[in-house]
Amino acid sequence: MADDVRIKIRLVRSPIGTNQRTRQTVRGLGLGKVGSESEVKLSPAVEGMLKRVAYLIEVTR
Repeated sequence: MADDVRIKIRLVRSPIGTNQRTRQTVRGLGLGKVGSESEVKLSPAVEGMLKRVAYLIEVTR
C-alpha cells in the first residue's frame, strides 16, 4: 500500500437490525445516517472494518 491512500465510503443501507458491534464499526468509520460519506486513510485496521460492513457501504477511491 502506498502512503496516504485515502478512500471515500458511503453508507447505502441502514445498520438497523444489525448487531451492536456492526453498528459501532459503522460509527468508527465516521458514518451516521444513510447517504452520509466519509473519507478515511487506508490501513489494515480500516480494511478489516470495511470487510465487516461491506454489505452496508459503497467504497470509491
